[in-house]
This record gives sequence, structure tokens and C-alpha cells, in this order.
Amino acid sequence: MTINLVIVDGYPIVLKGLQLLFSGEPGLHVQSCCSDGEMALEAVARWQPDILLLDLKIPKMDGLQVLRELRKRDPRPKVVILTAALEVDEVLEAIQLGVRGVVLKEMPPELLIQCIKKVFAGGEWIEKNSVSRALEKLLQRESARQNLQKLPTQLTPREVDLIRLVAGGHSNKQIAEQRHISEGTVKVHLHNIFDKLQIKSRVALTLYAQDNRLI
Repeated sequence: MTINLVIVDGYPIVLKGLQLLFSGEPGLHVQSCCSDGEMALEAVARWQPDILLLDLKIPKMDGLQVLRELRKRDPRPKVVILTAALEVDEVLEAIQLGVRGVVLKEMPPELLIQCIKKVFAGGEWIEKNSVSRALEKLLQRESARQNLQKLPTQLTPREVDLIRLVAGGHSNKQIAEQRHISEGTVKVHLHNIFDKLQIKSRVALTLYAQDNRLI
């Protein structure tokens, strides 16, 4: 069975190298080589490939913009990210947008081929070294979301907002100016927060915010 590919990279020499790599691998066929995001979307629409091999750092529309646009379309290809470096937030969004494979350009070429075949077969290929921090951050965000769901029964949205400001190092005066209320009102809110949480200091409130992923 042939795996049809559209490959996207901003550097012609990389595209040429990928073409040569895949031409020597039975069962892989490159339908189109694209140097920017707009070309990638046009090629996907025209060829409907099995796999889109995509760099995130490309001209006109970056890789994440391409992924957001592809998410609106049906059918859409399985996507493998091939890139030189990854930021944590980029990895998070890419995974959330449905990317099935992530490979760094520093990895051996045979691993990229293995990744493509595994993703085509319905699996996933996520290099642990490249995304471990991102996955940890994703778990932290999910924990924060769950904690926030529990907070409204105990704290009001205004009180949660004030906790974040206090934990961020803002004084009562700064909080009052930012939220357009008096310092006296800030003190009343903080008194109520301390009473509800059974704590007695701003330091303890900051620790509470950290423990509950409010900051």
C-alpha cells in the first residue's frame, strides 16, 4: 500500500532532501512539496494526502495556523510535525489540534520514516524528549481547570481574581487601581477570603494560589 505525502518546509534544500529520502523508501510517494502555509492548504485540498509532513516555522501561514484551518475541513490528512525546535505552548496546541506525530530534525532519518508509517497505520509517534515538558504543563492546566470548577462553591469570581492579584505581588492600592474599587473594598474582600480559607497572611494566600493552580 502506498502512503501519499504532502511535505511542507520553508527551506528548499530541506524539501529536496526529504524528497530524496522518501523516493528511496518503497511505499512512500510525495505528491507535493510546499514552501509556505498557503501552498500547503492548496496542496492538501488538491491531493488529499494520507500524511501531511509539516514544519511549524513556515512563511505566510505558520504551521499552527495551517493546523487550525485544517481542523475545519473534512476529510483531512494525518499530520506529522517535523521541526528544528519546539516551544512548550506550540507542542500543546499542536497535540490539541490533532497532530499524531512529532519528530525533531536532529533525529535519524529512519525514525521519521518509522513515524510516518506508524501514524498512517493509526498510531502515534511523540518523541518523549521533545514533548515531556509540554505534557507536564498540559496536566498542570487540566488540574487547574478541575480545581477552578470546585472553587465557585467556596469563593466568588471576584475573590478568585483578587487572590491571583495578591499572589502576583500586587499591593492593595495597586489592586484597587486596577479594579477601580477603593482600598477599603479590597480589604473587605481580603478579610472575607482569609476567613473562608482559614488563613491569616498574604504569604499563605499566595501558597494557596500556587497549590490550587490559580497562578
